[in-house]
Amino acid sequence: MTNGMPALAKSERASLVQLLQELTDGEWARPSLCDDWSVREVAIHIVSYDDLGWSGLPMAFVRGGLRVDSVNAWAVARRASLSNDEVIELVRRCETPRGLTSAMNGAIALTDGLIHQQDIRRALDRPREIPAERLLPALDFALKAPTLPAKRNARGLRLVATDHDWSHGTGPEVTGSAESLLMAIAGRPVALDELSGPGLVSLADRVG
Repeated sequence: MTNGMPALAKSERASLVQLLQELTDGEWARPSLCDDWSVREVAIHIVSYDDLGWSGLPMAFVRGGLRVDSVNAWAVARRASLSNDEVIELVRRCETPRGLTSAMNGAIALTDGLIHQQDIRRALDRPREIPAERLLPALDFALKAPTLPAKRNARGLRLVATDHDWSHGTGPEVTGSAESLLMAIAGRPVALDELSGPGLVSLADRVG
């Protein structure tokens, strides 16, 4: 699976383009699961680092005051004038990840893009069945990604997917679908209601 990670990331972004093409004007403006970000802003964020390249990252962090949240906000704000159709075209041009998102053999683009697409879909009640070949590598990578809280949230717990042959860790069990587990350990409280097990109280305390 790992050797095909760039192709998986590209497929995930292509599915995002398809989703964006289906949205109404009202849905673009709706809140996503990301605090203070609309659906439109999340869509921009997913590819907002691609055109910076490696050389543009230092300036981005300077503009954001060296704080990740501020850098993310700046990267989204610089695309604020784009129309919805232009955002779709931007994502389409970035289907093949570049720069920062292509790091770790494309695992960053796959994992970040998959979680954020679910931030959009869940907020709009547009569920999907995520292909296992994308979902499970994203779940694995999330647990070691330095910019995600997943490793901390999952510490001392055994995560067990009920819909795929996947588990991680030792300790009190938390069970549920692989997508629900991913969203919960990534810090989305809405997914906690879809999980069960003796370890859920601890996970909920951390995520909450």
